[in-house]
Amino acid sequence: MVVDNDAGMTGQSSAAIPALVFDEEHVSVLVGTSAIAGPFMVGGASIVIGQAGTVIIVEASDTPARSGVWSAEEVRLVGSAPAPVTERLMGAPRDTDENSLPIHIAVRLGEEVLDLGTAKVTQAGASDGVLTHCEMRLEEPLSRQLLDRVRPSPSPVDLPGLEWLGNVNGDRAAALERFVTGWYPTAGAAEPPATCTPSRLPAGLRQLYRLAKQRPGALGTQNSILPEPDLHTDHLGEMVVFGVENQGGFFWSLLWTLDGPEADPTVWFREFDEEPIAEQEPLSGFLIQFSLFEASMSADYLALPRRLTAAQVAQLTEELHLVPLRPFWPWAPTHFYVAPGLVVRVSSEDGEEFDVWAGAGHRSALAPLHNLPVDWIRFDG
Repeated sequence: MVVDNDAGMTGQSSAAIPALVFDEEHVSVLVGTSAIAGPFMVGGASIVIGQAGTVIIVEASDTPARSGVWSAEEVRLVGSAPAPVTERLMGAPRDTDENSLPIHIAVRLGEEVLDLGTAKVTQAGASDGVLTHCEMRLEEPLSRQLLDRVRPSPSPVDLPGLEWLGNVNGDRAAALERFVTGWYPTAGAAEPPATCTPSRLPAGLRQLYRLAKQRPGALGTQNSILPEPDLHTDHLGEMVVFGVENQGGFFWSLLWTLDGPEADPTVWFREFDEEPIAEQEPLSGFLIQFSLFEASMSADYLALPRRLTAAQVAQLTEELHLVPLRPFWPWAPTHFYVAPGLVVRVSSEDGEEFDVWAGAGHRSALAPLHNLPVDWIRFDG
């Protein structure tokens, strides 16, 4: 039996890396020789359950809709799981010790199966009592060399461009449209033509609602722009509330007036019953900032470092483009940096420590961040 030594190796070709080859006898040793159940298939992964543990063997691929290695620290199961797998991974009854049983992860590469060590369930979701997705954290992260073997690089794709960036301080309506249509795929048939229906709403909101008919994600995932029928005045009847935080902690509004809508009104941020604070950008800039924030939050691929210093932020954003707008969000002034298919937001309450969140529409868009000397909480590149 040969043990994988990749974790401490550098400068060798991946073909020279020894690997533990799973065979039927070895699986039996890991899960126990009695009362073995399986193999069960979940999204392409083969799962065997026993009294001593669980063995999960995934295929080497980078398809988000199938089970597999997601990052150097994470493995995912995607798909409906049979009852024994659901019970084992979502937690057994309290009078058993199944929650502490080891979960062994392996990857099939042609005729051999590489041992990736053990993992712990970090998140699991179910529908009608059936496990539908499960995220597991490897107890020993994979080296970059091994990661490239077990999660092959995806085929190149055309990433959303940055043509919109040149319109940010010129034609902001064009900037918003180009960003939203580039980031979000259409959810239906051809986009309906623009109409000239009279409205008491500013042009910026009307434009976003039009875009959201085919791209619902444009209205937000973490926070949201309210659908037009849900717009309402605040408790004083002075403001029209159009945007809300996901837990109701704050909202954004526009001054309510009996006159026609202002062309590019001030956006007011308000926390509960505190005095409203004006966002630094009017609605045209705010909607671009809101769209960037929500795009990063809803992205399939994330890069989340621990808090950074100003010098570290400068290094991280050196190869990126600053979006030329004044800071977003009064709670923690936020700037945005972009590259094709990538949005990075940088915020700070005191100007000394910075929170950074990077979201990408495709794994390859995280490439500019690969080799940075940063302590990542999560890195999906």
